[in-house]
Parts: sequence; structure tokens; C-alpha cells
Amino acid sequence: MRRMVLLLFLLNALLVALMVPGSASVPWIAAEGLVLAGLVLWLPAHGLRRGLAWSAGVLYGLSALFVLADAVIRASLGRPLNLYLDTSIAHASVDLLTANLGLGMSLLLAALVTALVLVLAAVVAGLLLRIGEYGHRTVRHRLTAGLAMLALLGLWLPAQLVSATAVRIGAAQADQMMAAQQAGARFREQVATVASEGGAVALGRLADTHVILAFVESYGVSAIADERYRPVVSAALDRLEQAIDRQGLHVVSGRLRSPVQGGQSWLAHGTLLSGLWLDSQQDYDALLATGRTTLIDDFRATGHQAVAVMPGITMAWPEGRALGYDRILDARNLGYRGPPLNWVTMPDQFTWSRMHDTVLAPASAPVFAELALISSHAPWVPVLPVLEQWHAIGRGEVFETWRDAGEAPASLWQDPERVRAQYARAVAYSLDVAAGYIDHRLPLGALLVILGDHQPAPLVTGEGASRDVPVHLISADRTLLEPFSGEGNAEAGLAGFRPGLFPGEAPGPDMSAFRPFLHRHLR
Repeated sequence: MRRMVLLLFLLNALLVALMVPGSASVPWIAAEGLVLAGLVLWLPAHGLRRGLAWSAGVLYGLSALFVLADAVIRASLGRPLNLYLDTSIAHASVDLLTANLGLGMSLLLAALVTALVLVLAAVVAGLLLRIGEYGHRTVRHRLTAGLAMLALLGLWLPAQLVSATAVRIGAAQADQMMAAQQAGARFREQVATVASEGGAVALGRLADTHVILAFVESYGVSAIADERYRPVVSAALDRLEQAIDRQGLHVVSGRLRSPVQGGQSWLAHGTLLSGLWLDSQQDYDALLATGRTTLIDDFRATGHQAVAVMPGITMAWPEGRALGYDRILDARNLGYRGPPLNWVTMPDQFTWSRMHDTVLAPASAPVFAELALISSHAPWVPVLPVLEQWHAIGRGEVFETWRDAGEAPASLWQDPERVRAQYARAVAYSLDVAAGYIDHRLPLGALLVILGDHQPAPLVTGEGASRDVPVHLISADRTLLEPFSGEGNAEAGLAGFRPGLFPGEAPGPDMSAFRPFLHRHLR
């Protein structure tokens, strides 16, 4: 009997373990463990018991894979796995993993995960078969064990003590699927309503003004507010402020709430551009399908050429064409001839320089340029120095010195503290490059908007961190900045924006508020 109790205990422990990640309360008893044990005890044929045991084992292995994926999503994106929505980003996740770890390490990781699933399936199947064999040794043992199973199942135990693992996981996913479908329907209705109310809005106060919208990857408010990163990033902001002062420019800063954390940057970009809250891929797809106007259309109506500078885009990007950019510069046509830097296809300094040389310098009309700056993208290694000689950057051959520089991401990411240190250095680099661009290249009279796309992963921010990102607006024309900080008209300000580079501590409005604000105050 002791052996029977031990087998049941091990089976129950394995099933309950599936409910530990992401659960506020974990039951003591997994109900399906009792059901499965009772079935293998009473099924008369060995073949039936074996089929049931292996079916349960395979299901357990797949459930464990699901729990592992959920844990990874929580750690990287700060939210639970949603099978209904997340299948659409599986390909992007594989690309990111391969770029950071390399093909060999990625295949090894996939093999280890597959082996883990198979081992767990075999362990659960083996436990059930052993239980079945024990129950069939004698009629007395079988009846004793079977009656014990029935007695336990018949007890009206509180939900916090007994629960069905598979039912709980399946019910949570079903709830998420229904909520996502309802949210998608509401969003499509909202897009259709807004689209019928009007098209693009010309921003007359920005006519004849180059506007540069520069998203700094993973530049979240934690980079400024968290004591672990504040010293390094604040020093970089001080250097940026010095560059602004040297050029006789003005700056206001604030916070905006991003719809995402840790990844899916395109949802943040789309939210700011469209004025609609996009927190899922289905919302983004709906935006593209309906032809809703965005800031891109607003600037084109103002007389600007709309250009997307996307060094992280390495394949076809039909979404960019659907959004209506006049010109798209991606990793394939930016002309970079330097070394790749793990996931980062090219350093920010090259991106700024190339954008200036090929877009702003030859432009005969005002330009609206959206930049995705990726040097601060995980894995945050290597972090390059900022080159003083901007004229020598050219096609990027000058960065050949840093080919294979720094340790491998797989080594760095074994130590969370060093990962966090590298994060701060990478953000500081991106800000220092922006300071260098202001000092050496920024066209006179341009409006420069530097902002984060989202907070980094919870590994960096900690659980429950704000999703706000810093926003800095820089221009020689103080009157363009006054509406944001409410100078001269407190009611006109975008909540929390103020002069200087350091935003306040109060939470900011949603990113979706940015475009409507421009419509009200810069048209």
C-alpha cells in the first residue's frame, strides 16, 4: 500500500506543478490524477490501460510545453500566453531567438525542449502503468484502491484544495479567446466609426518643417525612474541636454503609456501613428485592413514626404506599404556594409547618419521620417562607442572593428544582473548617438521627437512596472513646443509634459492621445 501511496503522490505532484506558474492559488489535489488512477485500476485489458496511460502522458507533456511557453511570455512580454492571439507572432519569436542565439543554439534549445516533453510524457505514462499493475495484483488490493479513489472523488472538497489542471488551463484560454474576440469586434467597430468621420488632417503649423519621429527600442520609464539604471541613463540625458543647449534648441518631455511591454514594437508604433489603442495583433491587422488614416497621411496632406527607416526589418514588409509610406528604407536597402551585432543589424549611429545622407540632405520638400532605432534591443551586447567623426561613417565599414565584439548573448544572459547593466548601457548609447546627431547633423528648424516604444521585459523592470515611456520633443522653435507643456495655456498641455529632458513622476496618457493632440494644436 505504501508503494501505491507513493505512486499517487508523485502523479499528483506532477499534475499540481502545472498550476504553479501564473496561479494565485494552487490546489493540493489534482482531480484528474484521481480519475486517471481509478481508470487504470479498473480497466480490465492491459492494452486499454497502456493506451490510456500514454495518451495521458502525451497530453501532460503538451500541457507542460504550454506552461513553459506561458512562463516565457510572462517573463518577456509581461502578460500571459494567449493561444488565440500569439500564434500570429510565433514566426517573429523564432526569428528573434535565432538572431540572438544563432541557428545551432536555437536548434539545440528546441531539441532540449522536445526531449523534456517526451521525458515528462514517459514519466506520467509510467506512473499510471505502475498504478494499474499494482491494482491488478489481487482483487482485494484492487477493491481497496478503487474504493479509496471513489471515496476521495465523492468528497465535497473546497476548490482551493482540489482542482482539475487541464480544466483550469483550458478554461483560462477559453476565457481569453472570448475576451479577445469581443475586444476585436469592438475595435473594428471603433475603426469603422472613426474612419467614417473624416480623413487625414493637415498639420499646418508643421508645414515646411522636417519632422523626425525616432523610436528608441526598449526605452521605458524604468530607465529613468529605477535606481538600478538611473545613474547611467541620467548621465546620458545630461549629455543630450548639453547638446541641445549648444545648438540653441528647446526641449519638453513627458510620458506616454505604451500598449505593450518587452516586444511587439509595431503595436506601439501603430498606436502612436493611428491614435487608436493597439494592444494585439488582431487590432493591428484590423487597422491595416480598414485603411484608417494615420499620422503618415496627416503629414502627406501637409506636404511632407513620408519615409520609414526600419533597420530591423529584414524581409518583405507589406504592412509598410499598407500604411502608405512614400519610401521605406529597411535592412536590405539602407546600404550597410559593416558587421551585424547579434540581433541588431546595424548600429543606431549608422541609421541616423544614413537617414540624414539619403533622406534629409537631398530632400527638396519637408520630410516626415519615422526611425526605429534598434541598438537598445535585447540582447544588449555589444554596446558600441559613439564615433566622433560622423563624416567617416559612410556605409558602415568603420564599424568592422566591432565584428564579434563582446561576449555571446547566451553567456551574458546567464547572469540577470549583468543583463540589467548592459540594458542601461545600451539605452545610454542610443541617447548619446541622438546627442551626436543633434550636434553634427540635425537640420535647422527640424522638429525631433525621441521616445521609447515600450518598457523592456519584466526581467529588467520587475513585476508590475508602469508601461510608460519617456517622450522628448526638441526644436529651435519654442512656439511649437509650448502646446505640449501648456506654457501660456495650461489647459492645452499634454498631461505631464514639462520643459527639460526629465519627465515627471505622474503616469502619462495613452500613446493613442498623441495624434489627436497634434490635430487640436498643430493644424
